[in-house]
Amino acid sequence: MADPCRLYLITPPRLPADFAHTLAQTLDAGDVGCLQLRLDDSDAEIVRAAIDTLRPVAQAADVAFLLNGDPQLAAQTGCDGVHISQQDGACDQAREILGAEAIIGVSCRASRHLAIDAANGGADYVCFGPFHKSTTKQVDDLADPDILTLWHEATTVPCVAIGGITVENCAALVRTGVDFIAGVAGVWDYPQGPAQAIKDFNAAIASAKAS
Repeated sequence: MADPCRLYLITPPRLPADFAHTLAQTLDAGDVGCLQLRLDDSDAEIVRAAIDTLRPVAQAADVAFLLNGDPQLAAQTGCDGVHISQQDGACDQAREILGAEAIIGVSCRASRHLAIDAANGGADYVCFGPFHKSTTKQVDDLADPDILTLWHEATTVPCVAIGGITVENCAALVRTGVDFIAGVAGVWDYPQGPAQAIKDFNAAIASAKAS
């Protein structure tokens, strides 16, 4: 049987007032591996309030809840782990704060060197990208999907593909052997709604793995 590929869901950069209800419906629509709360440029109290509201929704759906960028706050608020960039400190520092059972992921852009350093530092997964133009972040250079194939063949540390991934364009990335594909605007801005996006992403993943 082929290794599974799952959806790694990231919150939109701004949360509407009824987002907890939308999230519950979205997570109920199909398989999601984890949810990352990413509220760039929001103050700590806003992020803390979002955690308190959304973490129980994700965990009730058996979806790991990760916080972007702040290991201390993740530890204080019962998150399942943290996702850090190269500017957020070292993986071993996050591990010391969060403990052995926490999930720690590291953004490595398009660098195998950074990914190897992260894996050697105890990261539970590494994240490569962007692979497509994104509506949520400034994109200068796109990553080559070959990095996913090379990583999959060389190591057992899971990897995530991120950046402008949609139902329509995810198949080529899924076929590399990547463990997770990240959905942001491709889910929340989906014309038929985010719940249908989850269903269609899972169908696209299954189709790509079978082909």
